[in-house]
Amino acid sequence: MNIDLGGHALLYLLLLILPVSALIARRVPVVRVLLSLASWAIIAGLLVMVVSQRERFDPYLQRVASLLKLDDQNVVGKETRIRMAADGHFWARVTLDGVTRRMLVDSGATVTALSTPTARAAALDMQKSIFPMILNTANGQISAQTATVRELRLGDIVARDLGVVVSPAFGDTDVLGMNFLSKLKSWRVEGNTLILEPHHHQEFT
Repeated sequence: MNIDLGGHALLYLLLLILPVSALIARRVPVVRVLLSLASWAIIAGLLVMVVSQRERFDPYLQRVASLLKLDDQNVVGKETRIRMAADGHFWARVTLDGVTRRMLVDSGATVTALSTPTARAAALDMQKSIFPMILNTANGQISAQTATVRELRLGDIVARDLGVVVSPAFGDTDVLGMNFLSKLKSWRVEGNTLILEPHHHQEFT
């Protein structure tokens, strides 16, 4: 017996297409939404990474970090608080004679040390002498020049006429040493936070 499917072929085709179309109509928007959410999640993740790694010192990124609560340095009352970085060190945002830098806080360093590029950017008058200062470092002895920072600002802390040493041997690293920390009323580490308290609170800007 032969069955004539010709007249019903269109009906069968429609019966097959309609459920598939319904499924596609329901799933495609979901896929688009998921892709959109994934894209925004990636963008947000990149933004958080860039801001937290800062740069650290584009002022626009600092504002974004503050808005996102990612700022690692804050003034709380009369204290400046610095969170420990991923490398296990404390890095402070410091302004030296108008030049902003990221400086390593090192209580093991006797004196504040600046890289040559930082000293030049701050237009420091480096005192040259026939017999340069010799410093003992973890990498051996190095020669350095001396200079004076007229004003150093860190949060609500202001240190004036701070003696520093300058040497190409420091590379791009700037270090806040004990001659700065000793000017404070107190400094301590609580958990993963370095807390600095000055003798005289300055208006934070």
